[in-house]
Amino acid sequence: MSRGTDTIVAIATAAGRGGVGIIRVSGSAATSTVASLAGAMPPARQASLRSFRRADGTVLDEGLLLYFPAPHSFTGEDVVELQAHGSPVALGEILEALCEAGARIARPGEFSERAFLNGRMDLAQAEAVADLIEASSRAGARAASRSVQGEFSRKIDTAVEALISLRVLLEAALDFSDEEVPAAAPAVLLTKLQALADDIAAVLHASQQGRRLREGMRVAIAGQPNVGKSTLLNRLAGVDAAIVSPHAGTTRDVLRESVLVDGLPLIIIDTAGLRETADPIEREGIRRARSEIAQAELVLLLVDDRDTDLAAQLRLVQAELSDRETTLPILIVRNKCDLSGGEPGTTNTYREHTSIRVSATSGDGLDTLKTAIRTRAGLDDSSTQMFSARARHVESLQEAALHIRLARHHAGTQDAVLVAEELRLAQRALETITGRFGSEELLGRIFSSFCLGK
Repeated sequence: MSRGTDTIVAIATAAGRGGVGIIRVSGSAATSTVASLAGAMPPARQASLRSFRRADGTVLDEGLLLYFPAPHSFTGEDVVELQAHGSPVALGEILEALCEAGARIARPGEFSERAFLNGRMDLAQAEAVADLIEASSRAGARAASRSVQGEFSRKIDTAVEALISLRVLLEAALDFSDEEVPAAAPAVLLTKLQALADDIAAVLHASQQGRRLREGMRVAIAGQPNVGKSTLLNRLAGVDAAIVSPHAGTTRDVLRESVLVDGLPLIIIDTAGLRETADPIEREGIRRARSEIAQAELVLLLVDDRDTDLAAQLRLVQAELSDRETTLPILIVRNKCDLSGGEPGTTNTYREHTSIRVSATSGDGLDTLKTAIRTRAGLDDSSTQMFSARARHVESLQEAALHIRLARHHAGTQDAVLVAEELRLAQRALETITGRFGSEELLGRIFSSFCLGK
């Protein structure tokens, strides 16, 4: 993707009225473009009170002018910011005047795109800027901030440097095959590959946590009819999102609700009660419920606390998970403890699954359940150094881990050529995260999702 040569402009503050509205201008002609409205540039990074005028002298507004010369600006180009009053009309007129002076309206994400292309930040940092703007919780904002500061990128760079070192050793062994290169001996190579695999696995785990913190975790509430699934959804959501009725089969379609549970965004899915039925509409609801269960990241298996046959309840959901490559966490939620007389919040284990006793009606035991959900997401109280990550980051790390695994296999058969090729592919997968390797299509897709003015 080539660097832009024209001067771009956009309103950088949110749409609507406010006390202050900021217009950002970036490009080689940013200073001369703004000077036609506001006069000569003030000293770098010092605010100056100015009147913003059209070419005919008409005053559009009065506000502050700031100048950030290249390369020490957000984009790495000359950047000028006009801080006017937050009137959409006034801002629109200033924007129009700047375009008449030679600038053009920026595309969504074009400022961040230029920052990336000019080496001010890597791709993971640029994406984290958008994540910080869109963060829906304090934990998400802190995680995104750490990624903006480069914490995630440094972990990727460390893994890439380790890969490069291994590739250098292998290339030396291949180029000088008549001589022994001790560092490339099979035993040494396997040890180094194992250490690298462990490091990537740790980053992958943290990335999966960060993705959940950014995008939310899909949680399906499953169980037989009338066990309180809709009541539990309403409790977690804090609103009456689902119809609650004593009649079995009330929920016939999938209901999704996005909620924050102790800072963790969840996409909670209320499903139809699982049972045999002749009703074609209810059967379709149950089919959809089974599909959601199979795709969820966590299943809350709701059972009546007075029901002692937990094995049969588990079979209701486990049949949908047989084709999954990974084991899906299941939390057994023993509801209606207000009717059974059981102690709310008590936790025990049944067949390796955590079981928690609650009352969805009264809310008793819900704090224990929320803590268990956070723990299952990998977001317990010790998760203080999490960074923001996206689905594409997780996929790239998984691809790199696969190539490292294959490299270890080929190292065991002493096929250095194949080991070198797998390491090259692993490095390329990791470099797509920071943008050192990536297609123009990928970059365009990423930045087009950013907001205007960023």
